[in-house]
Amino acid sequence: MKKRDTKVLPVLGMGCAACAGRVEELVKKLKGVEDATVNFAANTLNVTYFPADMTLGDIQVAVQAGGYDIVIEEDNPLEVSEALNRKRYQRIKRQAAGAWLLVIPLALLHMAGGHTVYTGWVMMALSLAIMGLFGRSFYVNGVRHALSGNANMDTLVALSTSIAFLFSLFNTVFPHFWHDRGLFPVVYYEASGMIIAFILLGKLLEEKAKNSTSSAIRGLMGLQPKTAWRVTGGKEEETPISNLRKGDLIHVKPGEKIPVDGTVEEGESFVDESMLSGEPVAAEKKAGDRVLAGSINQKGAFTLKATGVGHSTVLAHIIRMVQEAQGSKAPVQHLVDRISRWFVPVVVLISILTFITWLVVGGEVYFPYALLAAVSVLVIACPCALGLATPTALMVGIGKAAGRHILIKDVYALEHLCKIDTIVLDKTGTLTEGVPRVVDSYWLSKPDICYLDILYTAEMASGHPLASAVIEWLDDSGASLFRPEHFETVTGQGVRMQVRDITYWVGNETLMKSFDAIIPEEVSKQTIRWQNRGYSLVFYGEGTTLLAAIAVSDRIKPTSEMAVSRLKREGMEVHLLSGDNAEAVETVASVLGITCFKGGVLPDGKEDYIKALQEKGRQVAMVGDGINDSQALARADVSIAMGKGTDIAMGVSMVTLMTPDLTLISEAIRMSKQTVRLIKQNLFWAFIFNLIGIPLAAGVLYPVNGLLLDPVFASAAMAFSSVAVVTNSLRLKFIRT
Repeated sequence: MKKRDTKVLPVLGMGCAACAGRVEELVKKLKGVEDATVNFAANTLNVTYFPADMTLGDIQVAVQAGGYDIVIEEDNPLEVSEALNRKRYQRIKRQAAGAWLLVIPLALLHMAGGHTVYTGWVMMALSLAIMGLFGRSFYVNGVRHALSGNANMDTLVALSTSIAFLFSLFNTVFPHFWHDRGLFPVVYYEASGMIIAFILLGKLLEEKAKNSTSSAIRGLMGLQPKTAWRVTGGKEEETPISNLRKGDLIHVKPGEKIPVDGTVEEGESFVDESMLSGEPVAAEKKAGDRVLAGSINQKGAFTLKATGVGHSTVLAHIIRMVQEAQGSKAPVQHLVDRISRWFVPVVVLISILTFITWLVVGGEVYFPYALLAAVSVLVIACPCALGLATPTALMVGIGKAAGRHILIKDVYALEHLCKIDTIVLDKTGTLTEGVPRVVDSYWLSKPDICYLDILYTAEMASGHPLASAVIEWLDDSGASLFRPEHFETVTGQGVRMQVRDITYWVGNETLMKSFDAIIPEEVSKQTIRWQNRGYSLVFYGEGTTLLAAIAVSDRIKPTSEMAVSRLKREGMEVHLLSGDNAEAVETVASVLGITCFKGGVLPDGKEDYIKALQEKGRQVAMVGDGINDSQALARADVSIAMGKGTDIAMGVSMVTLMTPDLTLISEAIRMSKQTVRLIKQNLFWAFIFNLIGIPLAAGVLYPVNGLLLDPVFASAAMAFSSVAVVTNSLRLKFIRT
């Protein structure tokens, strides 16, 4: 099977949604490209291709042939994209400021008597300066795309302003042409200038708003420092992180951000990992412990050995995941893309028909009105609002989710989470902590320190999973290790050892019975209650005497009960599915109030269970964290993995929760509902604007009330329609989830 690769690359030269559609079309046609999507809101190309069949250079050549460009040479395309966006914003800012500086006197001349011969020439000069100096890109891009057989918003702006300017220039140079016909030679220089000024202002506001939608990516990128202290030959030197390699030794000082993933070699400290894991309490780190790039070292200093640098760090993976998700397309966007592809040619056709209709109805006398209406149609039509409606909402939604430690891999998950009516939860590691802990104990006599030392020593030497629970339980008891006279592991039962010629044992009920130890009635009743709750039992004895019975269980997470309660309150049907024994599953289900549960389920059974729910018409989300959940996760309509689960579970899942807080599930669902609602609002207003604006600009109301839309107002409306769509998307940042 051929290896494929996915890249997110900055795109240069796009002016509207039609441009994004054209770039996407160019790349998709290439042999060796599996899929490509262009995000106009982020100015990025998300391409999946086969490196064996083609290179990024081949893609760049194809894009350049269409009049655009992509950035492929840089090590960090995310930072390049940010820099290009800032540069683009500053350029548009200068153009808008210059255009308005000349438009103001142009408008004043028009209002003061712009129809005289002398003021006409001055207005022509001002209008020409605006078009040539500050609106030049509209004409250059418009001509370039027209020559390549395409049209975009620049085409509409170039056509409308050129027509208005050339008509005005004709009237200025040959005013007698209209005088001879009893008409006054009207000029529209102010329209040409103000159209460009308003559109540049709209683009400026649009760029500012679009940049705000990428704040989540910038926040994640800001977690990584620019330099690090590399240790070479016992000496420290500050070096850019781009120069670091796996195996390098790096010294991290108090208060610094950790620059790479690695393991602590020397020293110890507490590290704040809340920005990645969501855990509010700093984690203690000592030799051998793993640390992650972007987390913050607190008081101590330590030296780490780099295991992941650059693009291979966990932080870089999260950034790529968020950006790829933001660049993916919702199903509804494909319809919008098809509309945008034909939008400009259709608008040009409507403009021509408008001009012809006015002349047919009113004759030569209506020529100025025909021209005015045709120009207004060209100006008011806005493919950008349509193109920005979906991606801006998705970018804000996915970015906001990332800020709440919810990583959404693609927009399918974000769009379908709001449709989910059934949640299937795994038990171990999802509803429970996934780590066995001592939950109760019964001592037949008061446990003195000698007995605790013996139990501690026995469990430290044992390799059984339950032993770690007992060790953790005894850590704060003051128990200490000693060297036993003899130690033996009894396979499948436990351990026994000699201390001062006395045999002590720790293990299961079978081991206890082998020593003929008697269980008092009160202990027997307690162990039966523990077994009914699904607890695992550890027995500890001296010779034929039982000293203690210990109950071990995987504790329910503190947030599980609240999470299940919220999901049920929001109308979800909650199921519990686990490979654990039926008693343990029933205990967890009863505590959490889950009525649909099943234990002892193998991976195939989990998949079949979800399939059966789907056949009943249910929309199912599966939440799990283990390899045994991967089949069920793949089968579910939406798959959710716990961030501390296995790589396989996270690889299959569409959504990853980076913290153990299960209340994030209901938060993700609410965020999906809010995002989809905003997309629908944006698309509604974008379509309505064009459906109402274009006929209004064509003059449909003129026979009724004499209303004919001025191109200046049309350009202002068009410019602010895009801004309104992006601003509406940005509201999602401030909506409570």
